Amino acid sequence: MKKVKKFIAVLAVLFIFSWLFCVTVSAAAGDVAGAVEQTWKTASVQVKAVVNNVVFPVCATVLAIFFFVKLGTAYFDCAPVEAI
Repeated sequence: MKKVKKFIAVLAVLFIFSWLFCVTVSAAAGDVAGAVEQTWKTASVQVKAVVNNVVFPVCATVLAIFFFVKLGTAYFDCAPVEAI
């Protein structure tokens, strides 16, 4: 049983190392920096689209909610209290 666990652990470590270093192996002519730059160029369009279509509207909505909450609390702080 110990041998099987040890074998599975070694196999898992080898799999993780092969997964971590596959970018350097699959890069054309060993140009890792070029592969990373190319990946960023293709992904930058998607990142910009997500930021413009998701992040900015969410930030604007949160700020609008905070503004109206602050406006409401300021109104209730300054509202006159009628004497009984």
